[in-house]
Amino acid sequence: MPSSPLAAVAPTALPLPSVVVEVLLISADQDGLRFRPLSAPLRDEPPDVVARSLAALPPGGLDGLLHSTSWRFVDGRLTVTYVALPDPCPGAATTPVAPTPVLGSEDSLAPTPAEIRPVDVAVHACRHLAFLRHTDPTVAAVAAAAPMTWALITEFTPAVAGMLTSDATPVPARTG
Repeated sequence: MPSSPLAAVAPTALPLPSVVVEVLLISADQDGLRFRPLSAPLRDEPPDVVARSLAALPPGGLDGLLHSTSWRFVDGRLTVTYVALPDPCPGAATTPVAPTPVLGSEDSLAPTPAEIRPVDVAVHACRHLAFLRHTDPTVAAVAAAAPMTWALITEFTPAVAGMLTSDATPVPARTG
């Protein structure tokens, strides 16, 4: 049996980090947009399968959405984050989420912010959804089927990972 290509390249490689799949379930009520995080360790199934199971969304149809939005590495653990809606249990304990300034780092070569709170991850996910609503026909169809929720998501400045400005304006090009 041939040895692993990874073992041949790096015989003293560090152990792989544990991986966690996190799902932020989004709901809307009279007070605004809310989220509820759920997570599970990644074992033998693909992350999409674990996320769909956590979200308890039925397969097919245009009434639900599951989308991978970000990842982060903290304390030796890699967390892969998905956003899902609608929350199948919107009455469960949830946290409000509202548009806030873009979280970023002061160091362009170390892009991870010093602190990432759960609400920061939810804000990023909502910005991501607001962007996808305009660029992905499947997301646009889901949005059309849930106007109240998506009216609140639309309040977030559309953004994707890697945006380096704090106010969603373009960064001037460096010269020299």
